Amino acid sequence: MGRYTIKEHNVSDVRVTPWQDDSLPAPPPDLLAGMKARRPGGELIGIDRVLLKSVPLATGWNGLLGRVRAEFDLPLEYRELIMLRVAVLNRAEFEWGVHHPAYLRAGGTEEKCEALKEDAADSGLFDKEELALLALTDQSTRQVEVDGDVIEEVKRLFGEARTVEAVATVAAYNMVSRFLVALAI
Repeated sequence: MGRYTIKEHNVSDVRVTPWQDDSLPAPPPDLLAGMKARRPGGELIGIDRVLLKSVPLATGWNGLLGRVRAEFDLPLEYRELIMLRVAVLNRAEFEWGVHHPAYLRAGGTEEKCEALKEDAADSGLFDKEELALLALTDQSTRQVEVDGDVIEEVKRLFGEARTVEAVATVAAYNMVSRFLVALAI
């Protein structure tokens, strides 16, 4: 299949009107504070402003994704690797843009980022742990069903709790990318 490309969208392409700071009704202050706390510089980004069109959605989303990003035992570098691969597979440019610098800060490399854009994502740059997580990510994202041997390898390398967290990271960021792509964020 070759190299993946990610379709870029302009802010003006967003398919719903993002919430603005002066929009009424205003969301609860604690929700705004929690969303801003998850972002570098404390600024809301495009997806946040679309999520705020539905306070219940924004509340649940912020709680779930905040935990995936900050509370899992699976190392952040591995979680960000998963997030980037999901972004590539689902052609979610915004997701890539947010997680590319986060992956680099967590210990990833630019060479690995480029390799993630290739079909197999196996360029000899990834270790056995990363390859197991990429196999999980690719199968879950592309076909939903994941082969038992892939799960067994992830369990062997990471244990059951971190396997559950890896699967949840793939699932959560597939949700994110599908939301982003559908609404052209």
